[in-house]
Order: sequence, then structure tokens, then C-alpha cells
Amino acid sequence: MTDFSQYASDWAARAKAASRQLVMATGEQKNAWLQRSADLLRARAGEIIAANTKDLEAALGYGLTSAMMDRLRLDAERIGKIAVAMEEIIALADPVGEIFESSVRPNGLLVTKVRVPLGVVFFIFESRPNVTADAAALCVKSGNAVILRGGKEAFHSNQAIHCLLAEALRETGLPEAAVQLVDTTDRDAVGAFLRLRDGIDVTIPRGGKSLIERVASEAAMPVIKHYDGICHVYVDASTDLDMAREIIVNSKCQRPGVCNAAETLLVHRDAAAEFLPQVAAALKAAGTELRCCPRSLELISDARAATEDDYRTEYLDLILSVKIVDSLDEAIAHINEYGSHHTDAIVTRDIAAATAFSASVDSAAIHVNASTRFNDGGEYGLGAEIGISTDKFHARGPCGLRELTSYKYVVHGSGQTRH
Repeated sequence: MTDFSQYASDWAARAKAASRQLVMATGEQKNAWLQRSADLLRARAGEIIAANTKDLEAALGYGLTSAMMDRLRLDAERIGKIAVAMEEIIALADPVGEIFESSVRPNGLLVTKVRVPLGVVFFIFESRPNVTADAAALCVKSGNAVILRGGKEAFHSNQAIHCLLAEALRETGLPEAAVQLVDTTDRDAVGAFLRLRDGIDVTIPRGGKSLIERVASEAAMPVIKHYDGICHVYVDASTDLDMAREIIVNSKCQRPGVCNAAETLLVHRDAAAEFLPQVAAALKAAGTELRCCPRSLELISDARAATEDDYRTEYLDLILSVKIVDSLDEAIAHINEYGSHHTDAIVTRDIAAATAFSASVDSAAIHVNASTRFNDGGEYGLGAEIGISTDKFHARGPCGLRELTSYKYVVHGSGQTRH
């Protein structure tokens, strides 16, 4: 077994040196890198697709689900979207150096709170090679150096994308070590990085529950994470049933293998008799398997009985749990008990119900009369995101540029001394 301690230390030392250079980089320099990276992604999409083909062929032996294979797959359209996401970040304000609080003390001291980068980010992710570019773009724009460690499923795709990002760094005069891609898939290397309390400022895992649990358990530095995306749509007694049907079908079926897809439908008893048969037909037409509570089974044919475990499961597939509830309070209690504090939606005409739901459901994002699929950095106007956090410190929800910064106090005086 290889000892990766020195290996990880060397990578972190390069990243630390690069992060100190990035602090002084101008917004124009960082934007020039983003634009050049986007141009290279488009111009050399064929190289990325060829590498991705190798990964897709190898993945057949990994036992990946259809949803996981979809996450892994790249084509010209998806590569184009990666490039667009990088260009969207160009349009966002550079957070580094922003003074977001200031005051003048009675003695004349000007006390300012200034936004600064976190430093070195260790980012671990699985299966989705587009995340290589998204994470790099957000980290560099926010002044952070990033060490990327992708899963073995996307090894060749990640290398191809990273090669272009590094080329753009060299061309635009930014330190190449600002974006490093770990060149081994050995799991022991991850452990070595996670022990580097002094070399890495924050770790961000993005992947399955086992990965998140491992990182949270082993990391010696702060971690920004979410475990599961057990998201709910609650259809209230007072609601537009057509709108509710469109929202739940979109939340579940538009892309079922992602963390903001709905996994449970809750329906108020007063709406259930009319709503459930019609929404079940729409969901089944989209290929969705329904797992129902005893009362909803009476209204939906060809459905399975839900178990207790079903309500705690992130399916990441075309499977949906269904439950009838007697009240708004019961829906809120169910979500807080079974949910993962990620994204939960209410469909209602009742402003008081929407207000109570928004205040009482303890999740990173609450959507009123909108699909859960909108909990996304791009959809929220943040540009690409590095992940969606269900933590409460220091970031919650989609993590964009500002969530990759901290702050320092900078105090200006004119010779004041303390007495």
C-alpha cells in the first residue's frame, strides 16, 4: 500500500502557493481565464467526447444505474452548456475585496468587513465530469485554489477537461496550480488529503451518501456537504390541481437522478380523491413507479404499498412515494421527520399555509408553487454551483461565489492608540 502523506502534502503546498497569488489577481484576469476556458471547451469538444466514450465503456463494468450513466454522459450539447455556465460566471460580480459592512467608531476608526477567499478547497465528486469545470470556475473566480478529485467513473473525461482548464491558466498568466486534478483513483489518497488540516482550508464532497459520510468522519478541516436529497412536494387542500400536477411531474420526472428531484408526494386529504388519480396517470405515463400509503392505494391502481424505508429513501430514479395527510401540520411534521433538509415545495392558493410551511419546514430551500428542480445555482442566479449544502454553517443551499468566501476585518485609523 502506498503512503500518500507526502503526495498529498506536495499537492496542497502547490495549491497554497497558488491561492496566495490568486488573492492578488484582478477580476479581469479571472474573467479572461473563464472566457478562454469556455472557448477551448467548445473548440475541442471532440477530445472531451472521445475521453468520455472511454469512461462510458468502462462504466458498463461498474454496475452503474441508468441515472448514474446519464450523469456521466457528455455530448456536444452538454459541453456547450458547461461553456455557457463558465461565461455566466464572468457576468457575476467578483466577490473578493467586497466591503459589505462598515462603520466609523467614535474615536474615528473606520471598521470594514471585507470579503476574502477561503484559500484551498479540496473538492471530491463522483460521476459528473461537468462538475470539474463548474467547481474550477467558481473557485478561481472567488480567489480559491482547488484540488479536484473525481471518481474513477469519469477519470478520462475529467482529465480531458482539466487539460483545457490548465492550458487556459497558462495562457492568461494565472498559476497553473490554481486548478489541480488528482491523478490517482486510489481511495487511500483521499484519506491523506483529508488529514491536511493546515494545508487545506475546506473540503467539499459531492456524491453518494457513503462518500459524504466518509469525508465528514475523516476530515480534519471544515466540510460543506449534504447527505441526501429527499425532497417533497406537498399539495395543500386549497390548490390549483392542474398546476400541482405539472409541478410534481416536473419535480420527479424532468431529471430523476439529481439531488433536487422530488422523492415523496404528500397530498391533503381534501384534495386527494380528485387529484391522486389524475396525477398518478401523468406520472405513470412518464414511467414512474408509485409507492403508496394505504389510503392513497385505494385511489391509485397498479401501485405498490410504501414501507417506512421508502419515505427515507433518495431513489434517484423514476420511483415516487405517495402519502395522504390530514393537515398542513402533518405534512410539515412528515417532512421534518423524513426529509433531508434539502428542497421542499408546497402547492397552495392559501397565503397563510404557504407562510406557515416556509417558516416551519427546516430545509435549505422552500419553494412555493414551483418545482423542486429550481434549487440550483444557475436557476437562482448564482451561476454554476459547487454543491447544495444542507448544513447551517457556513453556507446553506446552492454554494456559489459568495459561499466560497469568508471575511476579514480591515480597520483604518489616523494614529489612534487605545487607552
